Parts: sequence; C-alpha cells; structure tokens
Amino acid sequence: MPISQMPRRLLLLAASLALLAGCATAPRPAATAAGACPACPVCPAPGAAPVCPPAGAQLPPPPAAKPLQPARWEDLPGWGEDDLGAAWPAFLQSCKGLVGKKEWPLWRPACDEAQTLGSKPDNGSLRRFFESRFQPYLLTNPEGTVEGMITGYYEPLLKGSRKPTGPGRYAVLGVPDDLLTIDLSELYPDLKNYRLRGRLLGNKVVPYWSRAELMAREDSLKARTLLWVDDPIELFFLQIQGSGRVRLPDGSIVRLGYADQNGHPYQSIGRVLIERGELKPEQASMQGIQAWARANPAKVNDLLNANPSYVFFRELDLPASEGPIGALGVPLTPERSIAIDPRSTPLGAPVFLAASHPNSSKPLRRLVLAQDTGGAIKGVVRADYFWGYGAEAGALAGRMKQTGQMWVLLPPGLGPR
Repeated sequence: MPISQMPRRLLLLAASLALLAGCATAPRPAATAAGACPACPVCPAPGAAPVCPPAGAQLPPPPAAKPLQPARWEDLPGWGEDDLGAAWPAFLQSCKGLVGKKEWPLWRPACDEAQTLGSKPDNGSLRRFFESRFQPYLLTNPEGTVEGMITGYYEPLLKGSRKPTGPGRYAVLGVPDDLLTIDLSELYPDLKNYRLRGRLLGNKVVPYWSRAELMAREDSLKARTLLWVDDPIELFFLQIQGSGRVRLPDGSIVRLGYADQNGHPYQSIGRVLIERGELKPEQASMQGIQAWARANPAKVNDLLNANPSYVFFRELDLPASEGPIGALGVPLTPERSIAIDPRSTPLGAPVFLAASHPNSSKPLRRLVLAQDTGGAIKGVVRADYFWGYGAEAGALAGRMKQTGQMWVLLPPGLGPR
C-alpha cells in the first residue's frame, strides 16, 4: 500500500513509536549534600529568610549548551594556512545540492557570487569570499565540551559477479518491495531528518526485518539482489561506508550507492569483539576486524548478526573520476567532504575541521564540506572524513579515530537566533 494511502492513525502510531524510541533521559545530577543550601531560584520577599530545599533534594540539570556558539575567524586554528582552492570544487558541488532546498534563498547570494570567481580563484580571493559571506560558529556538545570524535571512511573495491557462481555468493541487496519509509516531518515539521522504517503486518506497521532475520529470509529476497560478492566481511564494510565499487569477472566496474536502511540502530562489531574478549581496544580498527574475520571464518556470521542494521544499495551511473554520491545528492570530494549529523550541522555547509592525521599528532586543519550522513555519525562535534577510493584510502580511513573540533560556516539568517 503506498504510504500516501495508509490510514492516518497508522502514521500517527508509527510517528509515536519513533518518538518513543528516540527519547533519552538526561543523567541526574548528584544529590545536594545534607545541610548545604543551594542558591535560591527566586529572590525572597524583603525581610524574609531564604528557604532551603529539603536535605537530599536534587537541583534541576543545567540547560544544555547551544550547539552553535558564535566564533571569530582568528579562533579557527590554521584558517590562514589552508589551501582553500582544494575545497573550492566541493563548495561548488554543495551549491548544486542546495538548489531547491528550503534554505536555498539564504545560500543563494554566496553561491551566486561563487560563480563569478571561476573554478580556480586564488587563496586570497577565497579567504575574502568566505569571511565576507559567512559567520563561523563553534560546534559545542550539550554538556559544553567542544571536542568530539573524527573517524574516516572511503570507497572500497570488492570482487563480485552478476550470478552466485564460484566464490561470489554473498548478496548485495537492493531496496525490498515491502520496506516502508515514512518521513515523519510530513506530520511533524520539528522532526526534520527523522524517518521511520517498517513493514505492514495486516493493518499494522511493525519494525522491518533485522540483519539476522534478513539473512534467514535471503531466498525470498533474490529478486532484489543486485550483485554477488566473494567476502562477507568486505560486504559488511561496504555497508558501513555506504558506497563502493565491484569489479566483475570481465573487468568492468559497477558503482554502488546507499539506497535505504532497515531502520534498526547500528551496533559496532568492533565493540562487540572487545566485549567478547576477542580483540583489545587498540586492535578494533577496520584492519584488525578484517584480520580477526580471516582467522575465524566460522564466527563471522554470528558477529555480523550482532549488528541489527542493514543497508540496501542501488547501482549508480558515475564516471570513474567522480566520488560516490553523498546524502546531499552530489559527488563527494576526497579529503574535502565529511559526513555529519544533520540535526546540528546543515547538509551542504562549509565546516572548518581541526583534528590530526590517523594515529598521529600531525595536524589536519582544513575547510571541508558537510555533504554526507551516516548511521553511526551521531552527535554535535562528530564527523566522518572521506579519504577517497582504493586501498590507500581504506588504510587511512580504517586507522582514523581522532579527537577534533569543528566550526560550521553559515550565511546570514541560518545562524542561531
């Protein structure tokens, strides 16, 4: 049944379930010490004695910090040294992706001026452009901290075929016909970027199949199989990356991109291996997990099923020279595109990133563009840095787990009020 024809009560029920699933309880502060008198919330009447709360009463938690704190250009470490020209093609791609969006009128003046600067403006012109058209904001976590996790991703190359012959026997699935994707913002505009996935069971919307359930039903999904690949752990990492390339027996390359997801939360298999005592924390990189899988082939399926999330793909017709398509709908630029949490960082926005290279103290300070999202990319100061295509990019992405800061650059009218 098309979503538009579903009874409104089902949609409201689905939205309510999603809201319940997304609720979180803030940590409770420590109890006030007995005998201590916290500051009075309001001034007492003249001549009246302050009244203390009962011993052991808890104060309300402090308000969460605003995610966007106004900053100055001189606050951005390395802003004056970055090669802004390397980020310029990515910025022009962002302008293309923002056309027609609700916020486009606010982006348009900057994007129109960008067209007058050409494809290769000098660094001085670019610095003046950004400083005149944008205001930097320091991304800040709810608890007031300004540092977060910066990981990396890439576009992998797998071996596969159109038929399940020889070693190629692990299915790359397209979007199943029974997967419902409900955009909750159509009912509640405040729930922008929230979608509910499910399936119909009679006249009810129920959660879609988990990874383990999908694998048990794989025979019924053959009609949605795009390709077959020869390695289950490589297929799993393809799903984490969200895009990739598959080399067929005749040497041709098929480009794959993210199409949808089954709606279940992502569970890190690296964390699962640590909890099971199979790997130490410092070993739980992409390369470490791949090595563990090679040494424990009989345990791989059980490990993968510990993550209930499952990603579906679509074939893409892209030139070999272009990066994969991100959530903004434009090709990603190696080392200048990032995936972000769109609840705090607008898709398409320039972001100045201050982190370090993988397993290194070497600074990584540069202008990047927020052009993608990811199931594991949650939080205000949080980004996934796109390294590009191939084995070298994969080696860098697999080792990257750095601490960093982020400043988002916004045109007038898009900043906090």
